[in-house]
Amino acid sequence: MVDPTRSRATVAWLMLPGLAVLAFTMVVPLGFSVYYSLTDWAGIGAYRNVGLENYRTILTDDPVFWRSLRNVVLLMAVTIFVQNPIAFALAALLSRLSDRVSRILRTIYFVPAVLSLVIIAKLWVDIFNPTFGILAKFLRAVGLEALALSWLSNPNTALGAVIWIIVWQGFGWALLFYYAGLMTVPRELEEAARVDGASWFQTYIHVIIPHLIPVISTVVVIDVISSMKQMELIYLTTAGGPGQLTQFLSVYLYQKAFVAGEYGYGNALSVLFVVIAVGLTVIVYRAMQALPDEE
Repeated sequence: MVDPTRSRATVAWLMLPGLAVLAFTMVVPLGFSVYYSLTDWAGIGAYRNVGLENYRTILTDDPVFWRSLRNVVLLMAVTIFVQNPIAFALAALLSRLSDRVSRILRTIYFVPAVLSLVIIAKLWVDIFNPTFGILAKFLRAVGLEALALSWLSNPNTALGAVIWIIVWQGFGWALLFYYAGLMTVPRELEEAARVDGASWFQTYIHVIIPHLIPVISTVVVIDVISSMKQMELIYLTTAGGPGQLTQFLSVYLYQKAFVAGEYGYGNALSVLFVVIAVGLTVIVYRAMQALPDEE
């Protein structure tokens, strides 16, 4: 008979390396961030403890922080309520096509997701260029010269253009998740619904979508996390401009800590970033878990 005490000790020893890695890669760095967030350190030289002053400034006297947070929430809304329904509808269509055609189309749609972010940024910066960009040339060709402007530097269009690039790059992932989920739906469920007189729309609403609630929940949580950590595409296209209009939390804390030399302030932003990210993820996950599952 196996000694339970010895068994628990063995499990503890086996878990120790993983817990050590977790501590040194997440817990310890977060602890240092919390400590330096309470200082006015510039990254080098001496510093003094300022208590919660950085947090007070961020929450009460920093409009850029609130703008960046608002942009993150807007990106979440677009990905969840615009990108996801389109990706689901397209995945449903692809699931009805022949395997060869579906495979070709899925590959085409997934290409942006595997391209280098540097390539994607350069591609769209050139497309949106008002002088030689393909979009400007097309608009002029169809008589819409007034719209042939600098989309990434115009205050009225910059945020929309950045969000479009991010959604375009990530669309393939949502499509892949939904297509894989649809492939797991038993055909017997659809056939039973059709026998009962349900239309194709009713079948999706009352049978297929409830069956895919776990998949939808996963995609939505990924969207929330992805929206929070967006940095590379924004930094390479607008760097938060013009006038901080396209600023996002990840870019802003990087600029504060490593460009402006306000390392303590940047760490305070990073701590708030973690708190907001965890909070939003938990809220969204619980909201999705509350949805009715397949009966």
